[in-house]
Amino acid sequence: MDINALLGVSENPGAMPMAIRALAIFVATLIFLRIAGRRSFGQKTAFDLCITVLLGAVLSRAIVGASPVLPTLAAGAVLVCAHRLIGILAMRSSTLDTLINGAERILLQDGHKNEKQLRAGLVSNKDIEVAIRKKLGDAAAEDVLYAILERNGEITIVPRRNA
Repeated sequence: MDINALLGVSENPGAMPMAIRALAIFVATLIFLRIAGRRSFGQKTAFDLCITVLLGAVLSRAIVGASPVLPTLAAGAVLVCAHRLIGILAMRSSTLDTLINGAERILLQDGHKNEKQLRAGLVSNKDIEVAIRKKLGDAAAEDVLYAILERNGEITIVPRRNA
């Protein structure tokens, strides 16, 4: 089998070259994800979602032969290293962390909705009601001390003590 058929660009790769490329990319992706760290898929922030989408898009090109394997792996490695470096820098700088991951928003406090924060976070009244139901069951906004839109898009409900 020709090594160029495996590593280069191919308009119509056969089953065997594509299978070998898929296996190689799978192994490389596992290594990349170990380098990127667990937070890449655990946090669900926009920053972490970027690595997921971009890495998948870039590496898939090598599997189907749309791009040569080695340069594609190099591009994937650069993405993973950039993600890791920015993550380390954001961990050490709260300003950079907020810039990259955003800040949480207090949507509801002491049973009162903050309409400005709801609009800014693109959260509807129905979204708040659903989050309250999921956390407290049959409860109303008056039973909530805080509703917070977290940086990853989830809504955290903190009930009043007597709720």
